[in-house]
Amino acid sequence: MNVETIGLWAGATWNALNEAEGKLNIKGLKKATKLKEKEIYAAIGWLARESKVNVNETETDVEVTLL
Repeated sequence: MNVETIGLWAGATWNALNEAEGKLNIKGLKKATKLKEKEIYAAIGWLARESKVNVNETETDVEVTLL
């Protein structure tokens, strides 16, 4: 895993969120991107650091929303 790869995962995650009108949970992101859970969390971290997503933890899941 390197920075370039994580950047590609972040792009795929952002595109999936954009196509889903800006909000998905982890299960939805896995289905939309075909990424593994750890890859999705790396991508979310990248996007959060760039202030492109908001992450909310619910009782049962994590919801990711585009900013």
